[in-house]
Amino acid sequence: MADRITVNDGIDWDAASHRFAATKRVQIPNFLSTESASALHAALIDRRDWRHVISAGPKVFETACDELDRMPRAQKTMLDQALHSEATRGFRFRYDLIRVPDQLQPAAEDEDPLFGFARLMNAPATIARFREVAPGLAFDFADAQATRYTSGDFLTRHDDDAAGKGRALAYVLSLTPDWLPEWGGLLLFNGPDGGIVDTFVPRFNTLSLFAVGQPHSVSYVAPYAGAARISVTGWLRTAA
Repeated sequence: MADRITVNDGIDWDAASHRFAATKRVQIPNFLSTESASALHAALIDRRDWRHVISAGPKVFETACDELDRMPRAQKTMLDQALHSEATRGFRFRYDLIRVPDQLQPAAEDEDPLFGFARLMNAPATIARFREVAPGLAFDFADAQATRYTSGDFLTRHDDDAAGKGRALAYVLSLTPDWLPEWGGLLLFNGPDGGIVDTFVPRFNTLSLFAVGQPHSVSYVAPYAGAARISVTGWLRTAA
């Protein structure tokens, strides 16, 4: 059977709770065991079922990544220009993803580590830990999706508050070793005046947690980025 994805036993949960209380956001380094983080990273690097998603007005355009690669250059240029024009003042995004269904089937003998991670995030012990970090926020389960940002990908400012979704706490598990901040892909938090009040640099095996309702964005990934920015993201949500 595939090795189970597990949380690192050495996390200082009290310190994480204190940091979260100050700003409603926190980064927890070395969230998974070393073996689990390596297995999850390797599995996502090897997967070939990534989907490319681009927001286009009120709709989301989605395609297999190889279909986008085959698109004529002129058509891709027009798509980029339209997206960038809309992103100047609106909520727009472009990145790759792999969805995990909210209702997971029983674990298979050869379960993919991504599904194993989603199962871990929904374990009663994990949910209880997150409730300790973020007391006062109500949530019952975690959803999950893998995300991959490469050159030209971004996510403009938004606050994750979506009607009917029951989102309370957002998370991002970063899985790219040795990411440099000058490559972009930074998780930026905005203050009341629109300025940047905090920046989370992607760090391998670091879990970022932040309360829903905080305006934030992911900065544009530069053409010279030396790797793909790979994460597993989602929200702790209520079942209602």
